[in-house]
Amino acid sequence: MNSLETVQQYYSNFNNKDWKGMLALLHADVRHEPNQGDPRIGIEKFTAFLQIMDESYEETLTDMVFFTEPSGTRISVEFVVNGKYKKGEEGLPEAYGQPYVLPAAAFLEVTDGKISRVTTYYNLPLWIDLVSKPKHD
Repeated sequence: MNSLETVQQYYSNFNNKDWKGMLALLHADVRHEPNQGDPRIGIEKFTAFLQIMDESYEETLTDMVFFTEPSGTRISVEFVVNGKYKKGEEGLPEAYGQPYVLPAAAFLEVTDGKISRVTTYYNLPLWIDLVSKPKHD
């Protein structure tokens, strides 16, 4: 698999909720740079992050467009996050199954056939606005 195919498989695994498949494509020393907060270094920290994400959000990515640079080791991807907010996190609004649709992008680097960096960007204030609608019983 080339670097682009590795990243495409990573996101296919994400959409299929194949967390083990995602993790298998990551370098042991992966650097995860989230939209907010400090970077996480290492597959153990990424695994813990993935578990929280799975508990709190149900997401599918659509409208994916992949870009590569000449060496093929860096890939970027633009996509739309179609999600449901299942469980609230500290400092974020209450969760009660709110749906959201949010544009986002990620930048990845592949080293020795494994994803060694994942940097994700999205508009957090927009997401907060989308999930802050009053609850209708």
